[in-house]
Order: sequence, then structure tokens, then C-alpha cells
Amino acid sequence: MPIGLIALALGGFGIGLTEFVIMGLLPEVAADFRISEATAGWLISGYALAVVAGALVLTAAVTRFERKPVLAVLLVLFIAGNLISALAPGYGMMMAGRILAALAHGAFFGIGAVVAADMVAPTKKAGAIAIMFTGLTAANVLGVPFGTMLGQAAGWRSTFWAITVIGVIALAGILALVPKTGHGDTAPGTLRSELRAFRSGQVWLSILVTVLGYGGMFGAFTYIAFTLTEVTGFSASTVPWLLIVFGVGLFVGNTIGGKAADRNVDRTLIVVLAVLVVILAAFALTASNQVLTVASLVLMGGFGFATVPGLQMRVMKYAAGAPTLASGANIGAFNVGNALGAWLGGVTITAGLGYTSPIWAGAGITLLGLAVMLIAAAGARRPAAQQASLARRENDAAEPAAPEPSGVLL
Repeated sequence: MPIGLIALALGGFGIGLTEFVIMGLLPEVAADFRISEATAGWLISGYALAVVAGALVLTAAVTRFERKPVLAVLLVLFIAGNLISALAPGYGMMMAGRILAALAHGAFFGIGAVVAADMVAPTKKAGAIAIMFTGLTAANVLGVPFGTMLGQAAGWRSTFWAITVIGVIALAGILALVPKTGHGDTAPGTLRSELRAFRSGQVWLSILVTVLGYGGMFGAFTYIAFTLTEVTGFSASTVPWLLIVFGVGLFVGNTIGGKAADRNVDRTLIVVLAVLVVILAAFALTASNQVLTVASLVLMGGFGFATVPGLQMRVMKYAAGAPTLASGANIGAFNVGNALGAWLGGVTITAGLGYTSPIWAGAGITLLGLAVMLIAAAGARRPAAQQASLARRENDAAEPAAPEPSGVLL
């Protein structure tokens, strides 16, 4: 394993921590700035919207540059955003810091995925992307609980100081350990060549599968605390530990999903999405049982995040020689899926359908993602079959004709 992947994973850890740890610190932030928790919640929504903008606009702006220096600059933005958050005298400055850090988020993961894939052999690309995303899963498993505890014990600003330090270490690691180029499979291209990749219908289908497949899992996860306390009967103090269990599932699923996608991307995504639909439906039906709920959390996290390396690898595969912008767009698609799942789950709760309704909604969204994936896979097989048939005809035409009998008896 190239050691540079560890530096990319550390950057992913810091960025994932920035995105998610604020959820546990909202009460402290709201009290410090004397704002309502609903207003403080925009620090989460504003971040997510800025991730999408950065994934598209910022990635498009840097496609012609070498990727390693771009990653370094993005981490400088990330460090600056968290430093502003740590020092923010008021809500407006805090929001500015969050947006600045979020702009780096989408572009970092989009470009970093391309860099990670170029650092390894072609048969290990999805696994390399999975290693990079391990930082994001570790942020959920370890970073968020400990970051929340640090913020509650030493003030919420201490958490952002810690994230700033993590960013500095990740920056040093990328400068020292990430090679300037990988195997040379995908050199930086012009914006025009990057945009040309979006002519591929498979790229758009891959992005749609990302929105639906990941959005379904995240829609169920967004309101999971309410499900665990109001339906399953766990105490509120137990929820953080249950989220760690969920995070363990993320970590394992990400690793196994990357290895499986290296063997066959489409088959992996179809199987994982199909199983995820079943798991979400089973979770909704058995949410009142504590033992089955814990099992469902592990499986939901595992199969939900097992899709991530394959989804990212697929869009890069069909973007051919200009994958940077498509990769960034797919990172934005993950966040669009987050927003879609959270919105639809909120709609079902508001409609009075109960705290298992977001899980049912998530199952429905994932089922749509599976349907799109089946269509995409079938469309991808047709050209391959046509090419194989053409090759067979060409080979048949090239075979020498059997010699005619000479008519001479020996």
C-alpha cells in the first residue's frame, strides 16, 4: 500500500470531522452565540450546500493544474476555515469559516480519489479509493464522539483547534508522501476535456445512482436518534455508543466494498444496493426490538458505505481520461443524496407517519437507486457485447480458407 494513501486518509479524517462533529456541539455553539438551535443548524446546512458548490465550481477551476499542489492548496483553505471557526467572535464569522472549509471538502475528495486511484495498479483502484475514504469513516467512528467530548469538556472552540492541527499534519503528509503523479493513467486535463466527460450517459447514470443509493441510507440515518429513543426504547445516553457501532459498520463496509468493486463494480453495486433495501425494510419492521436494532445498525452502516468506493470508481471509469470534474461532481452527488434523504425523512415525520417512516423512505429511495443501477449495468453490457461480436466476425473473416483437395493420390 502506498504510504501516500495514509496522508490522503488523514486529510479525509479531518474533513469528515469538520462536517459531522458540529452536530454534537450545536447546543454549546448556540448558547455561546446566543442564537436559536434552528439558526445554529444552518452551520450544518450551509456547510452541505458549500460542499456541492466546491465540488463543482472549485474543481472545475483547478482541472488544468497538477493535482498534488491543488490538494495542498485545498488543505490550506480547510485549515484557514477551521481556524476562523475556532476564533470566530460571532455567528456570521463562524458561518464564513464553515463555508470556507466546506469549499475544500468536495474538491479534496473528488481530486483525492483520482490521485489515490493513480497511485496503485489498475486492479486495485477501488481499494485505494476505499482507503482514502477510511478517513471519513474513522471520523464517524472515533472523531465525532471524542471531538464532541473534547468540546463539551474544554469548550467547543477546542474541537476546532484540534481539527486545525489535524489539517496541518495532513498537509505536511501530502507534501511529503503523495507523489506528483501516479501511474500516469489520468493526467490533468483542460476544463473543456473534463466537461466532455459529461457527454457519457453512464456518467450521469452513475451520479444518479450515487444520489439515490447513498441518499436512502443517509435519510434513514438522519433521524436515527429519534428512532432509537422513541421506538426502540434506548436511553439518550446510549445513542452515542450506538452510533459508534454504526460507524464500525461503515468502516468494515467501506473496506470490503472497495475490494469487491475492484473485481466487478457493477455486480458489487447491484448486490449491495439490493441487500441494503432488504436491511432497511427489516430494520423498519423490527425497530422495537433492541437486539435486532443493533444488528440493523451495523448492517445498514456496512452495506450503506460499501457502495461508496464503487460509486466513486464507476463515475471515474466512464469519465475516461478526464475524470477529475466528474469525480468532484459525484462527491457533490453524495451531499445531494444526503439532503434528499434528510428532506424526505422529515416530510414523512411531519406527515405523522412515525419515527420508522424515514427508514421506509430510505428503503424506497434505495430501491429507485437499484433500478437505475440495473438500467446502467444493462446499458454498459450492450456495447461490450457488440464489440465482442464484431471481434468474432473479424476473426472469422481473417481465418485462412481450408486448402482445396489436390486430387492427386499418393
